[in-house]
Amino acid sequence: MKEKNLTNNNYNTLSIEELTKLANKIIEDLENQKNLDDSIEKYQKLLKLNSIIENKFKENVKNISKKTKENILKIILRKNASKAK
Repeated sequence: MKEKNLTNNNYNTLSIEELTKLANKIIEDLENQKNLDDSIEKYQKLLKLNSIIENKFKENVKNISKKTKENILKIILRKNASKAK
């Protein structure tokens, strides 16, 4: 159980690009796999990676949205301040 948590934590420290490269390597390995029994573990790892990538992407989108709203608010405040003069 602890080993899985360590693996998740390691994934969480990687960038989306690094995680995508890792996922692509797993996909490539799965495509070349002859023994389906061995592929189950890799497929589960791929699903976990996909979930982590999706969560990181959502987090990035939220951060971009927040920064954009802050910048729009600053522009509006500056515009209103210049009108008041």
